[in-house]
Amino acid sequence: MDKDQARGKETEGMSEWKQRPPYRIHESNDNFDARYEASCHCGKVKYQLSREEPLDSKLCHCTTCQTQHAAPFQWAAIFHKEDISFTNGHHDLEWYDPTDKSIEHKLPCKVRCSFCHSPIMDEGRNMILLFPSLVHFKNDQDKANFKPRCHMFYGQRVMDIPDGLPKWSGLNNESDLIEDSPPELVKQTERKREEERAKRFEKGENK
Repeated sequence: MDKDQARGKETEGMSEWKQRPPYRIHESNDNFDARYEASCHCGKVKYQLSREEPLDSKLCHCTTCQTQHAAPFQWAAIFHKEDISFTNGHHDLEWYDPTDKSIEHKLPCKVRCSFCHSPIMDEGRNMILLFPSLVHFKNDQDKANFKPRCHMFYGQRVMDIPDGLPKWSGLNNESDLIEDSPPELVKQTERKREEERAKRFEKGENK
């Protein structure tokens, strides 16, 4: 996809991506209940969200997120692709695939404003990962709905955050809990792992 197509100037017939979630503009008869408004830094890209709470919300401390966001960590919230509707500037987006450094739209990819380069979302095959710092929260309850539920890749952190949330050394639920993770959650995770080890042993998988 060339630069003009990424900015929505392509010829008719090359716009298929605009007709699919998350880029398809929701019509009035879609029963899209806009609960939140959000925008990039320059305001050219604006969108709405219909889900009251994200499917998940987490803080990622991996070095990739640190570099791409120029920040100690990334605050991210997961939504279905149908949960978002662009109200302005969805033609002003550009895509980035960190695996081959291309700007073509292929999944998974990172999406940002082509003018101010604010990160808008990471687009996966079934879900999108949004950045709540772009959402215009109207009150404390709205902000509370997006409260992070855990830390990921906390072993790569550049600063300590003693907030009592679960802290995973890598991906959540797939790595070790470290630092000040809630003690009961640590015990629960260890019990679960011991049970899984016992089952594998019974099946003869631990040799």
